[in-house]
Amino acid sequence: MRLHRRTLLSAATASAALAGPLARAGTPQKFTVLLDWFVNPDHAPLFAAKYIGAYARTGLDVALIAPTDPDLPPRLLAAGKADVALSYQTQLYLLVDQGLSVRRIGTLIDKPLNTLTALGGRGIATLHDLKGKKIGYSIAGVEEVLIGTMLKSVGLGLSDVTLVNVNFNLVSSLQSHAVDAVIGTYRTYEDIQLAQAGLNPVIFLPEDYGVPPSDELIMLANLKALGNPALPRFLAAVREGAAYLALHGDAVLAQFLKENPSLNDKLDIASWHALPGAFAADPAKLDALRYIRYRDFMFAAGLIKKSLPLDTYAVEIKA
Repeated sequence: MRLHRRTLLSAATASAALAGPLARAGTPQKFTVLLDWFVNPDHAPLFAAKYIGAYARTGLDVALIAPTDPDLPPRLLAAGKADVALSYQTQLYLLVDQGLSVRRIGTLIDKPLNTLTALGGRGIATLHDLKGKKIGYSIAGVEEVLIGTMLKSVGLGLSDVTLVNVNFNLVSSLQSHAVDAVIGTYRTYEDIQLAQAGLNPVIFLPEDYGVPPSDELIMLANLKALGNPALPRFLAAVREGAAYLALHGDAVLAQFLKENPSLNDKLDIASWHALPGAFAADPAKLDALRYIRYRDFMFAAGLIKKSLPLDTYAVEIKA
């Protein structure tokens, strides 16, 4: 794991923290975080903060809950059923456009992870080679726009390819030759899975082909709860977790796999080790220009009906 610019715990303190959280005097405040989907290495800073007692030191009793349906967390948050929900910057604008009272208050992964991926040995070495090919996608609207934007950068359009909805069966669709390429694979997961299977993935990064960079995984809060004093304490704890993770990734991984034994496999461990450079060092920090540019991109593409002020989508809460 790469070194973090700020060390918040000494090795001795960190070792003690891993042995058990240090509770603050009094009764901790219950604090619910809805994950974006099942527990996975993308959530490492959240679990690191838990293992070193960072939540407890800020007086919080944090529950990290995986949803039964990935569409539910922002809606449950808007209904006041949680304190924080994980989502994606690309999704944020759609949620606000739909009238959900949510705001981005933090960032977990501040790099885009999404890729458009083909397999080696099938005549696709450049994006232009996709002309006349089938491209699989999972999410109508957004992913079609991403594909169209990337193709446009090399002089092609959607009419030059055939789009196929593969219903999240990205890897199997490539393996079975049902499609020639897919969008929605992650450079830290499915692309690794394909490489481990010896399938030689050919990876195209959307940000290299006209798509503005975005934060992959963000934290949302209810608009009505932005004044909740627990939010800056939570963000400070996540920042502490991220700092510890950057220095002691193997120790955190051991605890993570002990708690989630189903993830103790070659792919998830490789994904864990591929992620350190993607985690936000300061989860509370807001890249205003990035959010404005992506708003403009979504609006120009017709994905959202209105182009609203920045604070309608994202705010910065000092942790």
